[in-house]
Amino acid sequence: NLLKKYADNDRPSVNMEEIKANNQRIVEVLNSFGVEIREIKATVGPTITLYEITPAEGVRINKIRNLGDDIALSLAALGVRIIAPIPGKGTIGIEVPNKKKNIVSMESILNSKKFQETKMDLPIALGKTITNEVFMVDLAKIPHLLVAGATGQGKSVGLNAIITSLLYKKHPNELKFVLIDPKKVEFSIYNQIADHFMAQVPSDDDDEEPIITDVTKVVRTLNSLCKLMDHRYDLLKKAGARNIKEYNEKFVNHRLNLTEGHDYMPYIVVIIDEFGDLIMTAGKEVELPIARIAQLARAVGIHMVIATQRPTTSIITGNIKANFPGRMAFRVSSMIDSRTILDRPGAEKLIGRGDMLFLSGSEPVRVQCAFVDTPEVEAINSYIAAQPGPVAPLELPEPDSNDG
Repeated sequence: NLLKKYADNDRPSVNMEEIKANNQRIVEVLNSFGVEIREIKATVGPTITLYEITPAEGVRINKIRNLGDDIALSLAALGVRIIAPIPGKGTIGIEVPNKKKNIVSMESILNSKKFQETKMDLPIALGKTITNEVFMVDLAKIPHLLVAGATGQGKSVGLNAIITSLLYKKHPNELKFVLIDPKKVEFSIYNQIADHFMAQVPSDDDDEEPIITDVTKVVRTLNSLCKLMDHRYDLLKKAGARNIKEYNEKFVNHRLNLTEGHDYMPYIVVIIDEFGDLIMTAGKEVELPIARIAQLARAVGIHMVIATQRPTTSIITGNIKANFPGRMAFRVSSMIDSRTILDRPGAEKLIGRGDMLFLSGSEPVRVQCAFVDTPEVEAINSYIAAQPGPVAPLELPEPDSNDG
């Protein structure tokens, strides 16, 4: 009940006339260019309708692929994206934005049976797909996520959705966040739950903020995480466990010798909002520990989510791309940016406001990101802060002095 309910939200409003008219227009346009169609059917999502067309024999897919702009013109639509062919089906998909868009509320997603009964280690409920199913991924499986998109297209809301779904699913002893926020204002609402859910490097300053905004502190924290990672690998080796899950299972079932320094390992999720700013100010000092963590840390339960609004190759370098297999692309301004994030075009055709492509593996999935509002986040944080729990943030080890 901390989350907001929206009235007309459960089913997208299906406007049959709009769909029939669009169906007819698509068939007409394709026919006028000499493309025969056997059948066409529509699936209505929260913000997008997918028209699936089965072309007649002997029609070349390339021909349809090149007609995207002509279809957009005849439908007077914002951005039409063509998926040719849809993986696993013998059809071609044409995605057309709805005239009336529905808000996908965080409440409708977290209340879904799928989220309630999930067995994932770090479930992230991102939003709804085009068929109105709740779209969830396991951050522990991905293992790291790269979020990109132009300014104001829903990145920060996406990060809040990630944090919210993890807060709803995990006990403070099982999960710690390291929030890095060069903008200084995006994550400040999470200050209340610092004692419960944060991890930080102890420092001599009095103004100890658990949310890191200062670049020198960012470098210290990342080096400290590298040290923690090495320490955790030593413990795993002693325990004869291959990953954090096996290790924690052994620990809980009292199969480890506590005199050797064994302790329960919480997952650590590092979230960096505006990663481009860090690269510009600290460059290699930031990139190297991030690449190290991304390469090695999945087995010891340290996962990274980095967001940037400038997806250029100088910021998302090959090194970082190779280690961040999960990608969330919100709307970007050009096809080149889309290729930088997803290695394929498509993100420039999105319609903004939380419309995104999620790529983990082969084909990107189009998802309408769940909307979580600042008052909702504040309510959740106040509720967590009022509960008994850890009294101080988790201490990260002091980084080696020669690292700076």
